[in-house]
Amino acid sequence: MPSAGLDAGISGTAGAVAGTGAAGPTPGAAGPTPAAAGPTPGTARTIKARRRGRPRSEAAERAIIDAALSLFAESGPEGLCIEQVAARAGVGKATIYRRWPGKEDLLLDAIAALQPPLPQPAGRSVRADLVQVLGAMREAVSDPRRAREFALLLGEGAKYPRLMARYVETMLEPRREVLRSVLRRGAATGELRADTDVEAALFMLTGAVLARGKYDRTSMPPGYVERVVDELLRGLAPR
Repeated sequence: MPSAGLDAGISGTAGAVAGTGAAGPTPGAAGPTPAAAGPTPGTARTIKARRRGRPRSEAAERAIIDAALSLFAESGPEGLCIEQVAARAGVGKATIYRRWPGKEDLLLDAIAALQPPLPQPAGRSVRADLVQVLGAMREAVSDPRRAREFALLLGEGAKYPRLMARYVETMLEPRREVLRSVLRRGAATGELRADTDVEAALFMLTGAVLARGKYDRTSMPPGYVERVVDELLRGLAPR
């Protein structure tokens, strides 16, 4: 597979990932405020304790995220600055810095907010689980806004190795692991060969869906995901 396809496959499996940190104690309250809802399993990264303290305005946070995504889509990471985000969101810079220490953290949370959770495999069969997960990835890559975000990030990745490393760690790896778990289970139950190369199979699957969708979102008609899974499983079936 060409390296561009591999890169795109990596980015799609990953995954996304919204979530907020726990709220801090409210002044004058009798006890601690209950923790806010945690991130969706497999799709969200842990938001550090930087957001503890004042009650947050959800409307302001949404406006900040939307402004960051808009600026990122226009000019990539290099063109994203806190001053412009604040101006476009209609908030002060201090409002942003209370939530995020810098633009890298803000950008990761903004990109994460675009990504819906991957379905959790039901475990009935390897084929059914792979079709379910890859089908969700196909739908995600068909969203023009998300496809552009991923393409921009990958294109700028060489200039921002720390950003890319965090992106892979916090968003991509959890999503890769969903597919790995299905493939490992198949090898253990005998649905797949015991010597199945899980990593190779992972990138074959994701590259076939996400790399193709990156360049031509109309090239994956209904039934395409099922054909991809079936072709791979023919090579991985026990002999």
